[in-house]
Amino acid sequence: MTEVVVCLAFNSKKAHLVVLSIEIYAFVEVNEATMSASSLAAEAVWKDIESTRSVTDDQLSILHFLFGKNFERATRIVDQRGVKRISGEPSGRFVFQVVGESQRKEEYFCFAENYCACYSFFYDIVNRGEQLCCKHQLAARLALSLGVFIEVKVSDEQLAVLLSKL
Repeated sequence: MTEVVVCLAFNSKKAHLVVLSIEIYAFVEVNEATMSASSLAAEAVWKDIESTRSVTDDQLSILHFLFGKNFERATRIVDQRGVKRISGEPSGRFVFQVVGESQRKEEYFCFAENYCACYSFFYDIVNRGEQLCCKHQLAARLALSLGVFIEVKVSDEQLAVLLSKL
């Protein structure tokens, strides 16, 4: 186990941020030494939210600072109950199915931490490296941390078939 202390202090001139100066002190178990400071800060906030199953204004401000418009969009998706967790039984393995915001209401399969089937994931994250994750991943992570997703149980075989189509 590696303990990493993340200390961020930032000021924002953006009017929509409620808190102008925030300091975060978090102890996070790290699996990869290459994880960025932003990822570490986000992980600390996610763990905090998960432990209380609620989110504070400060936590929302931090996540908005880290993820910007993608986080705003993710909160709308979660508010509209657009996140399903599809769990295989008996293994307990799961994938998220997240509704998009377009008028077509497409649904994207994603793993909150490392993959989404949407175009933005491949273009903005994998190809250009401009974002840490897409709005669907953020929506999945927020819904998981708060426990506000729709649970769908399927057999492990059905989950395997679903994942084979990705």
